[in-house]
Amino acid sequence: MNTWIAIAVTVLGCYAVKLAGLLVPAGALERPVVRRLAALLPVALLAALTAQQTFADGHALVLDARAAGLGAAAAALVLRAPFLLVVTAAVVVTAGVRAFGG
Repeated sequence: MNTWIAIAVTVLGCYAVKLAGLLVPAGALERPVVRRLAALLPVALLAALTAQQTFADGHALVLDARAAGLGAAAAALVLRAPFLLVVTAAVVVTAGVRAFGG
């Protein structure tokens, strides 16, 4: 029963956030600061999520195969590789490091 309560609370929370977004006046969304924040915030959140998932294991800081994969992806991005190649490089390097005991 606790699971269904959590689901109901989540549904209501999502609906409330959506409704709050629809109630924001259009003039507030046209401000330059809001536009700049809306452009930069997703990038910052994705970078933070990537760093947390790559370098954290619970409460500990770790350097393992995930860091090598992230490095390979970064190198592919610097070389302006297509996105599919960036992901493939990260997967292959991560799997290779894990397979060879790194």
